[in-house]
Amino acid sequence: MNATTSIATPAGTTSTGALSALKFITCGSVDDGKSTLIGRLLVDTKAVLQDHLAGVQRQGETDLALLTDGLSAEREQGITIDVAYRYFNTEDRKFIIGDAPGHEQYTRNMVTAASSADAAVVLVDATKLDWKNAALELLPQTRRHSLLCHLLRVPSIVFAINKLDAVEDSCLAFAHISAALNSFAAAAEIPVKAIVPISALKGWNVVEAGHAETPDWCNYTGPTLLQILEQLPSTPADVEQPFAFPVQWVEKFSASSDTSQGRRVFWGRVATGKVEVGQEIRILPSGQTATVAQVLDHARNPKSVLAGNSAGITLDREVDVSRGDWLLAPGQFEASREISATVAWMDDEPLVAGRVYWALHGHRWVKAKVKRIVHKLDINTLAEEDATELPPNAIGHIELALQEAIATRPYTQSRSLGALVLVDTASHKTSGAVLVR
Repeated sequence: MNATTSIATPAGTTSTGALSALKFITCGSVDDGKSTLIGRLLVDTKAVLQDHLAGVQRQGETDLALLTDGLSAEREQGITIDVAYRYFNTEDRKFIIGDAPGHEQYTRNMVTAASSADAAVVLVDATKLDWKNAALELLPQTRRHSLLCHLLRVPSIVFAINKLDAVEDSCLAFAHISAALNSFAAAAEIPVKAIVPISALKGWNVVEAGHAETPDWCNYTGPTLLQILEQLPSTPADVEQPFAFPVQWVEKFSASSDTSQGRRVFWGRVATGKVEVGQEIRILPSGQTATVAQVLDHARNPKSVLAGNSAGITLDREVDVSRGDWLLAPGQFEASREISATVAWMDDEPLVAGRVYWALHGHRWVKAKVKRIVHKLDINTLAEEDATELPPNAIGHIELALQEAIATRPYTQSRSLGALVLVDTASHKTSGAVLVR
């Protein structure tokens, strides 16, 4: 194998010992072949019904991209706009694919999909690069999406160099582009699981290896893209961290005559740690404390619940808790009104100091003022530059002042506690993805 193939030991197995479902996204620039790749995976794993396949025929040939571009606007413009999810499975594993848009205008959709993904396949179009040049430059959107996936803690990043069947010397192109990707990834400290040459249109190295005449196409004899995906680990839940639980919904049964404990069930998904009966908790923002009297799982069965799973919690007494509050392990979290964070800016209006936005943390909304823009990241040189504003699609470091204190953890430690979404107070558009430093 002549590519980067440090495939990790599989993790995230089910109770039967099988690998859990892998949720991955495809990303990269416009027309890199993301939708076609997903179509190829669906067709070659026989996950498409014949009548659906017949519906995407164009001039006698199957248009694979139409299997995922479901919106009429996407078909008219020939680009992906919203994230389209598709499902398929092999003998070894189930998969959930998110087809993320490549256009800069829809970066917010790509960020949304990446924030919960186990893996990302970054497509690179060989025909758009100066592949004969050993010192070729990657496209900005390839760099941007790779950086965003890394910032969003997507555990596994795979580069798939597409359309190598359309260049004169596929071996030379694969060697030069692989070198450029490895150089960029090393400089940005992005761990790369694998780099694989593919032709999504013809199906080479996607499900089946190479093609009949040249099994070592591009001098590559490693696993196919599907074989790589089958071995990638799922994202582990943060079960080793202190308990944290954002309240999403309050179920009332106040008509009950049993007053020996609270008469409400607080539902949500355990963000970190574990919840069990008898556990002491502290409520944010009220600061009150209570004891867990009952824990229900998603099927309303009484049992302890680990991070990443839905739970219903009843406390030992009536306390002031509503949607958006957090139930936390006492003494483990320090709430603060000042946050230093990395932001991926997605609004059409530039980010400037002094602006006020709504910030969503868990299910809690608080007002957030941009206190200072510390720097902007140059995605080409990876240098941190002084800036007074962040233009659309920029990545930078900012400081926020919040109207109320919230309990956070660095995003590198917890995806749930370390992430906020900034929303424009007037237009209600999603403006930025905030990752606590």
